[in-house]
Order: sequence, then structure tokens, then C-alpha cells
Amino acid sequence: MDKFTHLIKLSVGSDSVESLGAWYASRAAKGPDGLPRHVTRMWPRREAELLNGGSIFWVIKGLVQCRMRVLRLDRVTGHDGIERCAIVLDPEIVRTATAPKRPFQGWRYLAPSDAPPDLPEHRQDEDALPADLAGRLAEIGVL
Repeated sequence: MDKFTHLIKLSVGSDSVESLGAWYASRAAKGPDGLPRHVTRMWPRREAELLNGGSIFWVIKGLVQCRMRVLRLDRVTGHDGIERCAIVLDPEIVRTATAPKRPFQGWRYLAPSDAPPDLPEHRQDEDALPADLAGRLAEIGVL
């Protein structure tokens, strides 16, 4: 199997997977091609690995709860004239097993072996547990 990597990022301002989805469904979060994108200052140095099957895993309320597949990286120039990286994402949000994650700044690489698994297809539409309960269950290895 070819080598790939993921990113992990705090979803600042999201209260739930649903609120993250609402943001990425909004016009403000979409690029000119209509696909959602996350714009960041830094260009991933491990671009080839990321584009070889990687996703962004989103930390919401201290828990990894979902991921979005990375489709490509685009160069964009902000209103301030500074070039940035737009991480273009698949609009499908895939729920994952919850896993606690301490706060950090920016994004980090996440090895596939350290990434929480996707929830089975039949559980993708389940209502999420309250974040504090999900966090406590994840800490003891139940979720």
C-alpha cells in the first residue's frame, strides 16, 4: 500500500458535527468550484502523502468526531495579498469513533495508525452523544 498521512485540526466555533457540516455547506466555506475548503497559512510539506488518501480529522469540543477527505490543495491569495493554502475537501462528513484530544494550535499530521476508525455505515446517522459524556466514555475506552 502506498504511504499516506492525515491532518488533525480543531474545529473552532463548532459545537457539533452538524454545526461543522452547516459551515462547510455554506457559500462562505466553498471555493469557486463549489467544494468546501479550509484555508490555512501553511502549505503541508507532506503534500504528496496527504493527497494519497488523507483526510482532515476534526476535533470538536475536545473530541475527534469526524473526518473529511482531502481532494487537493489550491494556492489562494487573500484580500491582504498573502498567498495561502486552500485545502479542498470532499463535502461528505464521515463520523468516526470519538477520541479525546487536547487543544493545540494549527493543524498536525496524524498517522493512519493513530486515526480513529470510521463508524460503521449503519451508525453514521445516529444522534451524537453529548460531548462531555462521549469524552468520558472515550477516556475509559468504551467509544
